[in-house]
Amino acid sequence: MNPPDASVATPRAAPRIIPRSEHSISRSHISPNALRVLYRLREGGFMAFLVGGCVRDLLLGLEPKDFDVATDALPEEVKKLFRNCRLVGRRFRLAHVFFGRETIEVATFRATSAPSQGDEPLPETDPEDGEAPELLDDEAAARAFDASGRILRDNVYGTIDEDVWRRDFTANSLYYNIADFSVWDYVGGVEDIAARRLRLIGAPETRYREDPVRMLRAARFEAKLGFDIDPDTARPIATLRELLSAVPPARLFDETLKLFLSGHGARSFQVLRRRGLLAALVPSVDSYFVSHPGSLVEQLLLRGLSNTDARVIEDKPVTPTFLFALLLYGPIAAIIEATPPERWHELATILEACDQAVREAQTHIAIPKRFALGVREMFALQPRLEHPRGRRALRLLEHPRFRAGYDLLLLRAEFGLAPPEMAAWWTRLQEAPAAEREHMADALAGDAARSTSAPRRGGRRRRRRPGPKAAARS
Repeated sequence: MNPPDASVATPRAAPRIIPRSEHSISRSHISPNALRVLYRLREGGFMAFLVGGCVRDLLLGLEPKDFDVATDALPEEVKKLFRNCRLVGRRFRLAHVFFGRETIEVATFRATSAPSQGDEPLPETDPEDGEAPELLDDEAAARAFDASGRILRDNVYGTIDEDVWRRDFTANSLYYNIADFSVWDYVGGVEDIAARRLRLIGAPETRYREDPVRMLRAARFEAKLGFDIDPDTARPIATLRELLSAVPPARLFDETLKLFLSGHGARSFQVLRRRGLLAALVPSVDSYFVSHPGSLVEQLLLRGLSNTDARVIEDKPVTPTFLFALLLYGPIAAIIEATPPERWHELATILEACDQAVREAQTHIAIPKRFALGVREMFALQPRLEHPRGRRALRLLEHPRFRAGYDLLLLRAEFGLAPPEMAAWWTRLQEAPAAEREHMADALAGDAARSTSAPRRGGRRRRRRPGPKAAARS
């Protein structure tokens, strides 16, 4: 048995089995659907365990967001037990059992060095493979690595004693046995959870080379759980973080959402910067904050991420569009400010800055087009929100990006980057009944006309026709 303070965890040949009387996990805190899956596998003559983050969270007294199951049943055998089951994945085969909106993921025990399931998904095709790998029976062919040591595919099944090696951190490597409600611990995970310590299983450098995303996962768990990363686990990150450039951008997009849209985005940002991982994930964002330390834009980003965290905790919807608008605010502002000042408020300048900032970010993260266009629309709305034009302003309330654009305006106004009076006006407008909205729009148009029109002789005012730029902004 490894001592609790060992920096490198190596799985034991046999687990330490913790009986129900010595741990705090209760079936009343486990999803009823997960229990159905566990019991049916058990009745079918198979081993059945809850595994991974759900066991960790149950021991911490947290509510797991999902429940994963590990078993010695092959994926095809799982499918025979459940009519509501679908097999997925080519890199490794998984069974998804569907119960309405809840999906229970069932994975067969895998052999040594296999990647973890659900937490570490990959696209169907890896760039290094050229095409999606087929399911293979031959072990040598079924497992493949690239030149840096990263696992490309693995469909080799094993035993529970081997399966622990495909887990990443000791805290995520506990097995809850439905047969007798015990917890199986091969790596000192219970002690590490009690000490709030994050340790990789095996040699950290080797494990990061197998899957560089484990560095981002370490940062995510540090932010989410408040754990301290073990020094030996943290040390290689500084020298290996560039390996993230070889990870498929689609996978980094998924990991970015987990970092920033799971209720701990503000802490994730701070951890990523401290660990030097933001530079590997979105270099343009990190570069902006390095050259503008403690800027208003950084304060805006942190407040926006904190607001998003609060929405997640309150179970309100959040969107990647708003997240990327926050992350790219600094690079977009830098691009705009590199143009002549008289062009800063032109719509064409703003849109070109958005497009350029998104293109730079997409060299590392595959931002889907719908979210990239959403960022563009949010920033394009800012001049129209700052300078509403009479009753035309009322039409903006129906714009599909109005709410996101309005939220961005509120943040900008909070830090003096937009007129606070206009943010307050839009807030009142949304709260007002329809008839009062028209009155507010007319009053705003009258105020604008009085402030911009010069009186002619005889008290008459000359009405200016809008030019092309004004028409574009409207």
